[in-house]
Amino acid sequence: MKNPFRILLLFLIITSPALQVQAQEVALQLYSLRNEMKQDPAKYHQLISEWGISALEGGGGYGMSDTEYAKLLADNNLRIIGVGADYNQLTRDLQPIIDQAKKYGAQYATCYWIPHADGPISIEEIKIATALFNAVGAELKKEGITFLYHPHGYEFAKYGKKRVVLDYMLEHAENFAFNMDVFWVKMGGGDPLAIMKKYPGKFPMLHLKDRKVGTPGTKDGKGNVETNVVLGTGDIDIAGIIQEAKKQGTVYLSIEDESSRSVTQIPKSVAFIKKELNK
Repeated sequence: MKNPFRILLLFLIITSPALQVQAQEVALQLYSLRNEMKQDPAKYHQLISEWGISALEGGGGYGMSDTEYAKLLADNNLRIIGVGADYNQLTRDLQPIIDQAKKYGAQYATCYWIPHADGPISIEEIKIATALFNAVGAELKKEGITFLYHPHGYEFAKYGKKRVVLDYMLEHAENFAFNMDVFWVKMGGGDPLAIMKKYPGKFPMLHLKDRKVGTPGTKDGKGNVETNVVLGTGDIDIAGIIQEAKKQGTVYLSIEDESSRSVTQIPKSVAFIKKELNK
């Protein structure tokens, strides 16, 4: 059976200049609207399009058939550019992840969490995950999919005199890259802009979310998502990160707003990103 997602995607790319990937493109992680999508997915996909966003991370169909969801995306000039990749699934069988990415025509598959005991992750666990990610990345590359890891703030345990365990992963990532969530990196005690500058070219995608001034950090990858604020209004140098992304050729600047105010905050964050890109 022909894949309706691939057919519609090809048609839209050919016929719609708005869907041509620019040097940097604003994207949206659909988890930002996880509660709203339960109520009315058609309404909120249309709203995303009205915000001027075409690229989405997510996938799942919200109870619709493949054909129905493909039509909803096409009707709103939307496309899926990234899907999730569960760590445990990576250790068992890559085919379901490959199949989902190919169904949507997605270029990226991201692992968002490495299972570990509560608290910071150990260097031993990071070494095991890094070896797995290199093996997975090599296999997905054969399928035209780039594998990404999403640091979550628990990777900042000390390693050596002046490094943290995330440095080991960044230094040994041969077949995978990073979808850096700047909020969680900041929460863990890292400086996302400094990390980008130290490891240029490792970040084809960023999760942009800002943090309310005065928010205490955490070392366990957890925190109050209500501290997500409009980009450019918090204590993370989002403007500097966007300018560095332009220098490095980061492809997607993906907004992920996990707060209960995401519907009102996301369009303001889109405006902020576009203003910075135009500088």
